[in-house]
Amino acid sequence: MTLRNDVGTRFRDPHPHPSGARPPALPRSLVPRHVGIVMDGNGRWAKRRGLARTKGHEAGEDALFDCVEGAIELGVRWLSVYAFSTENWKRSPDEVAFLMRFTDRVFGRRIADMDALGVRVRWAGRRPRLWGNVIRRLESSEERTRDNDRLTLVMCVNYGGRAEIADAAAAIARDVRDGRLRADRIDEATVSRYLDEPDMPDLDLVIRTSGEQRLSNFLLWQAAYAEFSFVETLWPDFDRRDLWQACEEYARRDRRYGGIVAHRA
Repeated sequence: MTLRNDVGTRFRDPHPHPSGARPPALPRSLVPRHVGIVMDGNGRWAKRRGLARTKGHEAGEDALFDCVEGAIELGVRWLSVYAFSTENWKRSPDEVAFLMRFTDRVFGRRIADMDALGVRVRWAGRRPRLWGNVIRRLESSEERTRDNDRLTLVMCVNYGGRAEIADAAAAIARDVRDGRLRADRIDEATVSRYLDEPDMPDLDLVIRTSGEQRLSNFLLWQAAYAEFSFVETLWPDFDRRDLWQACEEYARRDRRYGGIVAHRA
């Protein structure tokens, strides 16, 4: 079925998975609204094959966009991915330069298809140090897709959770100093309005690939009550079937938010 957005734009259907796999029939209430993915294991994937680390990053591109289509099929509304962290500047200059050029090229190649799918692209992260062409590419992608409403894909590029919170605190302090905000009125909702993506809902599910079991400074504020799924699969080998499996596991969990609920049958 081809869908339309609020202004009548036609969206193309996701391509089916080559295996013929279909998404699980989960009740809509049990489908996570917002899924975050720490895309880990590109370097190890390449090393096991005797390839340069950059080949692992290239292979991860297809994994990402297969998951985009799988998220649409399942009914996930937000998908946030950790593409380049504030800590990734510590990598070799050659790898950093490759990742900057690669990010630019990926959205040069993919943005028309993302637009056709009805994906709204957003960027979370700091501007300083990020290459100007990458900033322009991300901002143009945001502008082109701003009216799409089928899935929001948040690219976390030059992003760090602590940096985001620190930047929000600094902006709040400036507004208090300038009389635009009262210090005694600051609460969690206030802080949320100063984050990179103020309308971003909290994460329901965080997936990390490659067997590592840590958050690594990814969307710390938004992950306060998220469920976690740590999978052994290296990112380039991950696809929508793995995403669906994590979402099925999520649907079986009891989310209590500090309270008590009856156990599901």
